[in-house]
Amino acid sequence: MGDDAAMFAPVEPLKAGLSACCPRCGQGRLFDGVVKLKPACSNCGLDYSFADSGDGPAIFVILIADCVMLGLALWTEFNLHPPIWLHILLWGPLTIGLSIWLLRTIKATLIALQFRNNARQGTIDHG
Repeated sequence: MGDDAAMFAPVEPLKAGLSACCPRCGQGRLFDGVVKLKPACSNCGLDYSFADSGDGPAIFVILIADCVMLGLALWTEFNLHPPIWLHILLWGPLTIGLSIWLLRTIKATLIALQFRNNARQGTIDHG
């Protein structure tokens, strides 16, 4: 996974996460679509088969997006008193948009952290 990383300058995981770029070279795109990973980097050829972010990004998105949107919706209700239809039109699309952006960003950041720390699935040493 990180065998020839010396050819590339280190990429900060947060920078790679925010730009959704390759964790090794920082140039190639990480995603093919909204949240589907590409098979490999188009710039440096890094195979993304090591990347398994699991359910971590989804849990973080649920916790962060719900707290932010609930706080904003309550503040809006108590201070501006808009009708319910305005709440539906406003908070539905904003929640979906924030959730998709957060999912991409957090997933890319966790993959970059996996690459930087050479994280692998745990195994038992029987020897």
